[in-house]
Formats: sequence, structure tokens, C-alpha cells
Amino acid sequence: MLKKLISICVILSMSVLKVSASQTLNLSAECAVVINVYTGEILYSKNADMRHSMASTTKIMTSLLAIESGKLQSEIIVSDAMLRVEGTSMGLVDGDSVSLDELLYGMMLSSGNDAANVVAVFLGGSVEAFSDMMNKRAEEIGMDNTNFVTPSGLDSDEHYSTAYDMALLGAEAVRNPKFVAVCSAQSASLTFGNPPQKRTLYNHNKLLKYYDYALGIKTGFTKKSGRCLVSYAKKESSELVAVTLNAPDDWNDHKKLLDYGFSVLKNGSVRADIPAYLPVVGAVADKVRINLREHNYSFKSGAKVTYKVFLNKFLYAPVRENTVVGNCVYYLNGVAVDTEPVVTAESVS
Repeated sequence: MLKKLISICVILSMSVLKVSASQTLNLSAECAVVINVYTGEILYSKNADMRHSMASTTKIMTSLLAIESGKLQSEIIVSDAMLRVEGTSMGLVDGDSVSLDELLYGMMLSSGNDAANVVAVFLGGSVEAFSDMMNKRAEEIGMDNTNFVTPSGLDSDEHYSTAYDMALLGAEAVRNPKFVAVCSAQSASLTFGNPPQKRTLYNHNKLLKYYDYALGIKTGFTKKSGRCLVSYAKKESSELVAVTLNAPDDWNDHKKLLDYGFSVLKNGSVRADIPAYLPVVGAVADKVRINLREHNYSFKSGAKVTYKVFLNKFLYAPVRENTVVGNCVYYLNGVAVDTEPVVTAESVS
């Protein structure tokens, strides 16, 4: 049982940088937003809550569900029914053998509608059932103005989202290391087909080359939606997700959004006060050293950062190094934003 041992409040005062986004940004996008991944704070918005079609940025959700399924190593035999979808393709044909992991790259790099459809049928049994899974996950994320109908993002009157909702989705997705590894890849060498053949897919997201701090995420385009883009960038401790919908000059729009976001964020760090040792029962030593790594944070304006440390009162021998013995929860203005584990710094026999 973990029992609270320490509850310490630390106040970190950050000066407010007053910059008028409307005066400094001149975007082509009909809808746009950039948010701080660490806090969820909106740093800039333009029609961010307007419902709009979002094209292939839809595949962010399809890919996230594929990763969260835990079935990435599953091998799938593609059927003709799975491929009944128009538009972009990773090159699948009836009878091909492909893994769910390879389909991730087919969606995020080549924007394959065929890959998205195969994922939907494999995981959901049908496109319609998979759409229900997408909408359930969207509800969990807090995407209140979103409705998914297709796994690929093909136009439909009932398939829509908002720039803000897509930013929430992007922020949720980049918390998954596998997702970041896929969407940040410039290219991927895969082996699939019937018989399997080596192939190389290339990422359509030019921001990976044009912007130093970019790490993905996804492009999209249909005649109805226009050019859509969700991007993720990291600079020091600052992490941003930017979204544009119907943006003729989306690459430059995202450079402006990300530059602005980084300019108004301040980075800092704090190391919580914890005891140097915890008591150990039944050991050659009566105590063990514990450690909590320094915590990095990033936020825009003056805010109160607090933390609470929760620890075991004592441990039973033997104790291994790097055993989790508690945690430290960090709060921004009273809202929990992160948790770090407290671990043993040595072994005790």
C-alpha cells in the first residue's frame, strides 16, 4: 500500500509574454490551432472549433487504434472486400500478406486508403464497426465536435472534426513512442505481398525536412477539405501540436504556428524534495537509497506548479535497483499534468 509521505508545494513564477497572435500570424488556413502538449493550453487559434472535413489526418486515429490493439505482429491476408476503397494506396492487392505493423507505415507515410481499410476490417470486422471504435476513442480523448465515418478520411457529410479536436488527437497520439517512431520516419523498408517483396515507402510530410524540430504527424487532402496538416514538434522541453484545415500554404502556416508556439513557451525544471533513504526490513542494511529524476516542464504564462510525493513507508528485503517505490505527481494550477516514478538507487540483499 502506497501512503502519502510528503506533500510539498513549489511555486514557479513565469513572466507573461504578451504577443498578439492575430497581429503576428498571417495564415492561409481556414481553421488553425497550436497547443502545448504538456498542458493542453491553446497558444493560438483561428476558427479552431469550426466543424470541417479533415481528409487523411483521420488516419491518426486509425493508426492509434492499431497500435493500442496490441496486435502489430499479426499477419493479415488481404481480401478483395478489404480493398474496396478509392484514393491513395500503399500498393496492396487481393491475396497479399502484410503485418499490422507494416500497415501503420502504409497509412502514415504513403497515406494508403487501402491500408486504413484493411486495418478497419481486421480490427473491427467492418468499416462501420471500426468507425464506432474510432468515435468511442474520440470521446475518451475529449473530441466533442468530431464524428468518424471512414478510417481513411474520404469525404462524407457526417465525417468531420475541428482543428482543436484534431490537436487533442495529435497530443494523445504522440504520447505513444511507437506512434512517434512511425510518423517521424522519412522512409520505411517493408516486406509484403504475394509472394512477399521488399518495398520502400516515403513520407509525404515535407515538414520533416523543412522544419528542424518537426517529428511528424500527418498530411491530408481532398477537394472538399482542402490541404490539411497535423504536425508535432519538440524543442528542448517544449512540445507542440499544430493543426491547419483547408490551408493552401500549409507548410509555411505550420512554420509560423510552431515558431510562435515556441516563442511564448518557457522551459524549466524542478527536482522534488524526497528522503534520501527508505527503511528496509530483513536486509543486511537497514535502508536503501532512492531517487527521483529531475522533472522538465513547459508552459506559457505565470502559473503555480505544485507536486505531491507518495512513497512506501518501508520495504521488505530483498530489494532490487530501479524498483518503483512511489511516485511524484506534478500539478499545474491544480490540474495533474505528469507523474514521475520514485525508484531505488541500489540493491539490498
